[in-house]
Amino acid sequence: MFQPCKILDEKDPHLRRKSKEVTDFPIKKEYQDLIKQTITHLTYSQIEKYEKQYHLRPGMGMAFPQLGHNVRIIVIVHEYEKGKFDNYVVVNPKIISNSTEMIAAEAGEGCLSVNREVEGHVPRHARVTVEGYDEEGNKIRIRAREDLSIAFQHEIDHLDGILFYDRIDPKKRFYTEQEMRLI
Repeated sequence: MFQPCKILDEKDPHLRRKSKEVTDFPIKKEYQDLIKQTITHLTYSQIEKYEKQYHLRPGMGMAFPQLGHNVRIIVIVHEYEKGKFDNYVVVNPKIISNSTEMIAAEAGEGCLSVNREVEGHVPRHARVTVEGYDEEGNKIRIRAREDLSIAFQHEIDHLDGILFYDRIDPKKRFYTEQEMRLI
């Protein structure tokens, strides 16, 4: 039986703390179970039938602080083609390189912990390389671009207590296509 994740609201202090690195591998069963639940939640939230059935807000990523655990684990479910998903689970993720080109989601970013509209473009790197570990402790490296790159940067920010709207310039909330590529 599907159980939606209990997602903390932006006012919860967990979301502003720097998360601790995971040191024990394979990761504990509680975290493994939470990862499975999160993958299902994020997948269902992107499929209209389930989104409506379970009253889910669409989302492609979740960081463990949003679930009340200040450990460095992120989960991203990326719909690369209609109805086809890639799942990314990264323990202790670090961005080891990034493009100089900056992009922003044209419609702005949202967050499953922020239950309100926040207007503005969030500057992000168009491409990033992320290193970390899988659930067993094997080293992994992921190259992400465009919307997937945005998702990785957004979720890794959560691990450092940063919310997406912290990155919106209050003096310049929106960019033109000439200033930054909008996707």
